[in-house]
Amino acid sequence: MTPERQNRASGVNLRPKMTPGETGGAEYLEKYIIFEDMSKINFFSAMLLLAAAVSCGRDYITYEDFGAKGDGRHDDTPAIVAAHEAANEKGLPVKARDGATYYMEAGRQTAIIRTDTDWGKAKFIIDDTAVQLDTAAYPDGFRVPVFRVESAMEPYEIEGLEGGLSKGQKSLGVKLPCRSLVRLENDTHRVYIRKGENQNNGVPQQEMLVADADGNIEETSAIIWDYDRITKATAWPIDTTLLTVRGGIFTTIANQAPAEYLYYVRGIVINRSNVCIDGLTHYVEGELEDHGAPYYAFVWPIEAADVTVKNCLLTPHRTYWTIGSAGIPARMGSYDLGANSCVNVRWEDISQTIDIDDLTYWGLYTSNHCKNLSMERCRISRFDAHMGVENVTLKDCVFGHMGMRCVGFGRLYMENCEVHYNSFILLREDYGASWDGEMIIKDCVHKPYFGTPALTVIDGANNGDHDFGYTCRLPRSIEIHNLLLDDTWCEATDPAFLFGTFARDAHARGLQPYPAEGTILLDNVRTLSTKPIGLSANPALFAGYTVR
Repeated sequence: MTPERQNRASGVNLRPKMTPGETGGAEYLEKYIIFEDMSKINFFSAMLLLAAAVSCGRDYITYEDFGAKGDGRHDDTPAIVAAHEAANEKGLPVKARDGATYYMEAGRQTAIIRTDTDWGKAKFIIDDTAVQLDTAAYPDGFRVPVFRVESAMEPYEIEGLEGGLSKGQKSLGVKLPCRSLVRLENDTHRVYIRKGENQNNGVPQQEMLVADADGNIEETSAIIWDYDRITKATAWPIDTTLLTVRGGIFTTIANQAPAEYLYYVRGIVINRSNVCIDGLTHYVEGELEDHGAPYYAFVWPIEAADVTVKNCLLTPHRTYWTIGSAGIPARMGSYDLGANSCVNVRWEDISQTIDIDDLTYWGLYTSNHCKNLSMERCRISRFDAHMGVENVTLKDCVFGHMGMRCVGFGRLYMENCEVHYNSFILLREDYGASWDGEMIIKDCVHKPYFGTPALTVIDGANNGDHDFGYTCRLPRSIEIHNLLLDDTWCEATDPAFLFGTFARDAHARGLQPYPAEGTILLDNVRTLSTKPIGLSANPALFAGYTVR
């Protein structure tokens, strides 16, 4: 085991700190620091008990082997951390005790999971009410994940790519030790330069892809940018064996911190490829009505590939107001499910504890810098792909009051989906309202649950006054088959349009380029009221499309 791995296992130092945007995870993502506190465990005695259990034929490890009480009152964090450390060393799975309630105090340790784990019907209480009180002694205490699913294989740097790569290039042109998840980065050019209340200076040009040992790039993670140089290329070996984490009923007692952009990391971070999270439940209790610090996702793959999250029940967080980076009020919220810098992630049969149309609560799901995402049979308040996604498939899903939001590339496919927001697809204004690729909508329903002056299938805004670091554009190809626009909430005179106005004057000079051209196929697109559907209230912008 390398010294770094030894440190991670013992809880001394998880990763070095980084500046915001350094790896292109979430905009405010920082690496985490966790702290060693084994004083509550007689580790030697626990190992003797474990050896006795194994000698009796038990082929798994329990938290009770290391002194966990499971009574909902005593802090079981040290025992849980130690149990996984022993399981990782011996290559044994971990099982929680059904009926147990494991209490986990304000975070100073992370349990590292490298073996199959079965939480069954056990309950876990994550008490964050005192986390912010530890910031003087532990300045990053609020960014200590409770569990981290981690590979035993170390990332490595790829040499020989400094000369750059081209959009759509099929191969890296170099050999790799094995199939790997790769991040390309050019820190001399900024992209995703955000506009609006939370404006920023963007992040280094970057993206994730998957390549085999010969350097061939998988088609679903094709290169989306032209790189005149590569300043850094990092690869994570992809594990060939599936690691499964099952069950568990988690309750977060929410922090009481001010409503500021200090995102808490207090859930399950997945830093390993080829992982399945199955049957987890997460509740949130104790949120204040007027303030609280936001959270990153409770289930959160970061720098991982081939991840499946299924059969999970999750909880949205309250929406708060704060002051954004532009110095003006901004709404702020937490996501309970997400992904950052990942390829090939699937969500199946995900639901939430709160009504998907309850405006009090923020949306459930977000992602950044991801490729080839799919969601099936999910009923959630929000699907939101920030900072570029390539290739999205959504089937048999219902999206509530925050709708379906994205910017990105490649193929966006929606089948048998229902959306409750005012537009069926919203292209995010703060990242340029851009989709460079194709959209296919099939057998779907647009059913806003709240009054709207006009229904739009595809909406967004880009008035041309901001450079996002890339050329924004609207889809090159749009196919819509069997789409019903339910305009029950609309007045009799309210129109329905394929496109919004995008806040753009097509004839204005000196604007950032914004191509809007290609082909549109409309097949049985209709309103419930039988009112006609127009192209847009701003038709000049879309004159480059051929509609059939």
